[in-house]
Formats: sequence, structure tokens, C-alpha cells
Amino acid sequence: MADCLLKTQLTDAMKDAMRAKDKFRLGAIRLALSEVKRVEVDERIELDDERVTAILDKMVKQRRESIKQFEAADRHELAAVEADEITVLQEFLPQPLSEAESEAIIQAAITESGAAGMQDMGKVMAIVRPQVIGRVDMGAVSAKIKALLA
Repeated sequence: MADCLLKTQLTDAMKDAMRAKDKFRLGAIRLALSEVKRVEVDERIELDDERVTAILDKMVKQRRESIKQFEAADRHELAAVEADEITVLQEFLPQPLSEAESEAIIQAAITESGAAGMQDMGKVMAIVRPQVIGRVDMGAVSAKIKALLA
């Protein structure tokens, strides 16, 4: 049985939200737990912290996309709900990296992989991804890597 501290934290937070009768927080945490459970059932495995972090990161990313769409449709009340859900989900994600920290990780990965051009981007991403997942926007990381390798 894999030891998943993050899943335990989510479960404890759900119980706390139930006791506090915080329906919104409870709903957001239940969404996260149900997504984790869905992946576990689909793949017939027990997830580790890294995989749970990736799921939470994906959920935050989906909500950011929803906010853009809701604001484009002038539905600001729905965008506010999505933003509040992001706030709840981010409590369980690792602390975000600063610009300098992410830049240092990218530079180290380029050096480690011996990347010389765009054809080596996959090698660099394979090294960077596990270190930054859930801590920075992967789109921004990808753009930085492309700029440095170009």
C-alpha cells in the first residue's frame, strides 16, 4: 500500500469542512478526492503524492481555462466560483517556485541533458517536469525552454 500523505490531507480537510459546515470548501475537496479515486479505479493502482499533485494541478489548470471562458461570456459570478475553487485546491499543492528558481532548474536540466537545440526539448522536459509539477505553469516552462534552446 503506497503511503500517500496528500490524499490523507485531503481526507482530513474534507472531515474538517464537514464539521465546520463549510459547504463550498467541502464540495471543492470532494471534487478533488473523487478525481483521485476515479484515476485509482480506472488504473487499478493506489496513487502516490506525485500523481495526486499532478491531478490537482490539472484541476487548477481546468478551472483557469473555465475562468477565461466565463469572463469572455460575461459570466463573472461563475468565474468567481471557479477562482474560489482554485484557492481551495492550491492549499494542497506545493509552494510555487519563483522565477529565479524555475530558471535555475531549467538551466541545470539543459546542462545535464547536454541539449543543443530544439530536437532535445523532450530530454530537458523529462528532467524538469518531475521537479516543477504543481509548482509552476508548465506552459511557461515550455516557453522558457524553447527560448533557451532556440
